[in-house]
Amino acid sequence: MADASLVLTGSPSLAPLLARGALLSPFKRPAPDAEFPRTRLLLPGLRVDLARLAAYERVCGFPTGQDALPLTYPHVLGFPLAMRLMSGRDFPLPLLGLVHTSITITRHRAMPATGAHELTVYVEGLAPHRRGTEATVVTEVREDGDVVWESRSTYLARHRTRGPAGEHREAAGTPREATGTPGDVSRAPREGTRPPRGEAVAPRDEAGTPREEMRKPLPAVAEWRLAGDVGRRYGAASGDRNPIHLHPLTARLFGFPRAIAHGMWTVARCLAAHGTPDSCHVRAEFRAPVLLPGTVTYGAQDGRFELRGREDRIHLSGDVYST
Repeated sequence: MADASLVLTGSPSLAPLLARGALLSPFKRPAPDAEFPRTRLLLPGLRVDLARLAAYERVCGFPTGQDALPLTYPHVLGFPLAMRLMSGRDFPLPLLGLVHTSITITRHRAMPATGAHELTVYVEGLAPHRRGTEATVVTEVREDGDVVWESRSTYLARHRTRGPAGEHREAAGTPREATGTPGDVSRAPREGTRPPRGEAVAPRDEAGTPREEMRKPLPAVAEWRLAGDVGRRYGAASGDRNPIHLHPLTARLFGFPRAIAHGMWTVARCLAAHGTPDSCHVRAEFRAPVLLPGTVTYGAQDGRFELRGREDRIHLSGDVYST
């Protein structure tokens, strides 16, 4: 848990944070037992820019002009603070190549768009992952001292891990599309642990999901044709102008054939279509990037949702339920 609080007077700009994180990345030595920043970043009296909020609602498919914030919008508010922590010298994971693997969100009640909010962001801890080290970043929003919204995001740094005999091994299965993504979504292998000696290893699919957890695609609800400018529009609304989302040329510098959609845009778009109660819990796992332009299928059933592409490749899966 964080040890001290640093009160900010304003939200930091993302561009210099991305640049700092990129410059420091080659010097980072990720490990699950590494020290990490214990400071809570606190931003009191935060008010929402209603013009940017409206742009966000339009690009994500939420109804516009509502008095309540969309469920995913507090993540946008907290992302610059998270980037300030993850781009710092004392954060042990390199920002370049860091992959947003999952997010859980709990909203305790609807949040007014015109209210003043207190935002807190901190690194909860590091954990070993079969492909490297994973960090958990917590974002909390308070009104009158009460937590009304909270999230936990996991970010994976791929690196060599140690086998049962102590030998180093390469992080397996690193896809080309997962390289060079500073603090963003690519592919989310599921958490896995090595079984005791002599115990059979359960077969898994290419994303690391145990075969017994594999299931048929959810019923298709809609097919979305995504324009090539979705990344630029979402970047303008959210402030996250990562070059992998903006243009094919800049995306190719990081190993992508075309620009890819922001992972948090895919979550927001699915939840805008699904609908969420005022008090709810959401879990989402990022499985594979969505290339732009492109066509995806939104599926949903019994509180579960997913976004899939050609040959039913899963890009995103999750669930939402009332609390």
